[in-house]
Amino acid sequence: MRFRAMLCVLVVWGCAARLSAEPPPGGRVTIIYDAFGGRPGLTQDWGFSALVEYGGQRILFDTGDNAAIFERNVRALKVDLRRLDFVVISHRHGDHVAGLGYLLRVNPQVKIYAPREGFGIFGASLPSTFYRRDSTLPDSMQYFEGAPPEQLTFGTAWPGANVQLVDTVTQVAPGVSIISTVSHTPGTLELRELSLAVNTPEGLMVMVGCSHPGIETILQASLAVGSHIRVIFGGLHLVTTPDTAIARIATSIHDGWRVDEIAPGHCTGEPAFAVLKRLYGDSYVYAGLGTVIPLP
Repeated sequence: MRFRAMLCVLVVWGCAARLSAEPPPGGRVTIIYDAFGGRPGLTQDWGFSALVEYGGQRILFDTGDNAAIFERNVRALKVDLRRLDFVVISHRHGDHVAGLGYLLRVNPQVKIYAPREGFGIFGASLPSTFYRRDSTLPDSMQYFEGAPPEQLTFGTAWPGANVQLVDTVTQVAPGVSIISTVSHTPGTLELRELSLAVNTPEGLMVMVGCSHPGIETILQASLAVGSHIRVIFGGLHLVTTPDTAIARIATSIHDGWRVDEIAPGHCTGEPAFAVLKRLYGDSYVYAGLGTVIPLP
C-alpha cells in the first residue's frame, strides 16, 4: 500500500486537530516545524521537527529553530509533549535544537538521544590522555598541576536533561533504531548526525534531519537494521547543490536504492523538490508544515 497525495490532503485537515488521540492503525508522521506548508494556524520558519507515532511509540524528532514558534505549532497541532517515549536530536545546529528549552519545561525528564561528540553541546567526556603532557614544566604550568582526573567531563547547554549520547547504530525500541553517521563534507567536517529508522511491514521508514553526512551514507548505514528503504522523510541538504549533483543523487535514491516513496522537507531545497517530484510522480509524498502522513 502506497501513500497517496489525496489521502495526505485529507489527513492534514482531518486528523491534525486530533493528535492527542491514538494514531490510526500502523502509525503516522506529523510535520511540526518547516518553512513551507499551508495549514492555517501554524507558523513557517527555517528548521525541522516531526512527531513519529508507530508501534505504540511516540517519538519527537528535532525541535526546530525557535522555541516560541515550536511551542505555538505544538499547541496548534495539539501535540502532547508529556506523552513522548523519547526524543531524537539529529545534530547540534540551532535550527534543530532551539525548541529543547520549551520541551524540557513541559517534560523535563524525557529521554533525549543526541550525537556523541568530543566537546559537543549535549555534554561529553574524554580521557585526560587526549592531550599531550610535558612533565618538565613546573606544576603551576601543567593542567591540573600535573595530576588530572582520569576522565574529563564537559558541560552541556541543557544541564539536568536526560540525554543519552549515541555514536553507533542503536536499537531504542522494538523495530526502532537510531543510525549514527559522520559528515566528511567541508563546512560540517566531523559533525555527527543521528537519523531514525523504523521497521514497517513494507520496509524501513528513514527520517533524516539535514543529511550532512550525505543521504547515501545514511541509507548505507541503515542497512544494518533493514534491507529495503520504504520511504525517506526530512532534509536532504541539497538547498545549494548544483542541478547536476541533485539529478545524480535523486536518481541514486530512486533507481539505485529503489526507495519506494520520498517525503522531502527542510533543507532539501526547492530545485530538489522539483526534481524528486518529477522522478517519483504519485510516489512523491508532500510533507509540508502541519501535514499528517499515515504509515503502513
